[in-house]
Amino acid sequence: MQKTKYIFITGGVSSSLGKGVTVAALGTLLESRGYSVSLQKMDPYINVDPGTMSPYQHGEVYVTDDGAETDLDLGYYERFTHSKLTRKNSVSTGQIYHAVIERERKGDYLGRTVQVVPHITNEIRNRIYTLSRENETDFVIVEIGGTVGDIESVPFLEAIRQMRYEHGATQVLFIHLTLVPTITAAGEAKTKPTQHSVKELLAIGIQPDILICRIQKKLSQEMKNKISLFCNVKEENVISATDITTSIYEIPQMYREEKLDEVVLKVLGMDMKKLNFSKWEQLVHTIRNPKKVVRIALIGKYISLQDAYRSVYEALSHGGIANQASVEVTKLNPEDITKANVKELLKNIHGILVPGGFGERGIEGKVVAIHYARTKKIPFLGICLGMQCAVIEFARNELGMKDANSTEFNPKSEYPVISMIEEQTEIEQMGGTMRLGAYPCRLQKGSLVQQEYKLEKVSERHRHRFEFTLRFKDAFEKKGMKISGTSPDQDLVEVVEVPNHPWFIGVQFHPEFMSKPTKPHPLFVGLVRESIKLIKKGE
Repeated sequence: MQKTKYIFITGGVSSSLGKGVTVAALGTLLESRGYSVSLQKMDPYINVDPGTMSPYQHGEVYVTDDGAETDLDLGYYERFTHSKLTRKNSVSTGQIYHAVIERERKGDYLGRTVQVVPHITNEIRNRIYTLSRENETDFVIVEIGGTVGDIESVPFLEAIRQMRYEHGATQVLFIHLTLVPTITAAGEAKTKPTQHSVKELLAIGIQPDILICRIQKKLSQEMKNKISLFCNVKEENVISATDITTSIYEIPQMYREEKLDEVVLKVLGMDMKKLNFSKWEQLVHTIRNPKKVVRIALIGKYISLQDAYRSVYEALSHGGIANQASVEVTKLNPEDITKANVKELLKNIHGILVPGGFGERGIEGKVVAIHYARTKKIPFLGICLGMQCAVIEFARNELGMKDANSTEFNPKSEYPVISMIEEQTEIEQMGGTMRLGAYPCRLQKGSLVQQEYKLEKVSERHRHRFEFTLRFKDAFEKKGMKISGTSPDQDLVEVVEVPNHPWFIGVQFHPEFMSKPTKPHPLFVGLVRESIKLIKKGE
């Protein structure tokens, strides 16, 4: 039986070079050659997970089926590959130290001094080995977060150095992603930062097998020769990663043209299985040649940071791909939206999406925008908090509940149409718990949402504490809001929709986490499709 091969991807010179997308793209290429992959992110921060971190600090929190709150890079892993991820695919320094300290407290180390080497590094290696043991994949591709030279990354680099020493070069491969900056005034690309970055790695005991160089234009032969000579890496193993202009889904094709998959398989002594890449090439062709452009407004308080709603933006692009359209996202801060200016702000918009979030800031602006979408018949999708705002808007304007609100924002509201589950019943031991991960949802037969899914039972991922308050259910349905999706026991409202409307759906879950470019989520496909119809009617 062939042993699992380990591929480690480190970053140098600068952060935000695209290690996560590189890991995902390499996974795509290896799967296209018939190999199985499992992907893992090692994050150097001391937080246990990003669940309590601000989106401004860390971008969105990506949620897996088993309820892990993880780095957004895991979203790329799932979107690009067939790999099913769990909490074991996301590892942080905080988790590592927490596990080691707990073990020490229980006396597992028999009174010995607990040290970074071997105890911390052993725990890091154990997390990697656990993944390969449980999944039995051909490759485990591990992204080491941060940049070489960061003090936080040192234990992770030492752990993977030990793995290379233990297993050898035919089972453990090192890829270093680095920056080759272009000096603007001279228009000249410089290899010196890459040379220094590789020296940093060599000082730790790691010699990269492959160098991937982020650069504006492809590396010249002369530059490849220079990098090869000074970094002790074979010339054919120096790969150009040029800036992508249209979509990140072009990246696997770019690496295919650079023969990254062939280089990896050659270095590891693996069979060069036949490549089946036509589906991905067709996807890229569709992205590059859209037949129409549709504008969708995204109304959220974190719009200043692109990564805060990363999965939503990606899912919208997937909805565009399915409709052979390019989706232009107009980002609007809800704090800027009032009854007086909403018409002007949304005048050229074909669809409206209000994503999830926490906190009171911007809620009133979201309610105003949702009212406009509902009354002006603009296609609308509300996700998590977006769905809750749609419920609040309907209660205020159709049920006459002027004080309607969520207890998250107004605990003393006369009409708490959104509240925590334990505020609704006498359930014990549920206070403060968040609903995380995949849960089943039953869809009402004949409803709009059921027609989109073409299923009557689905599984979707959640990340929230507050729910639709069940005692108001009958009042809403009498006034025309359909409760079209519930938990199997019907105790939790999952989907609401407005029937006398072209397309108005609010969901308590996060459908963006289940969308892939090769398999777009039906709700995003539907939103884009109906938004395109609005273009045809004329603005």
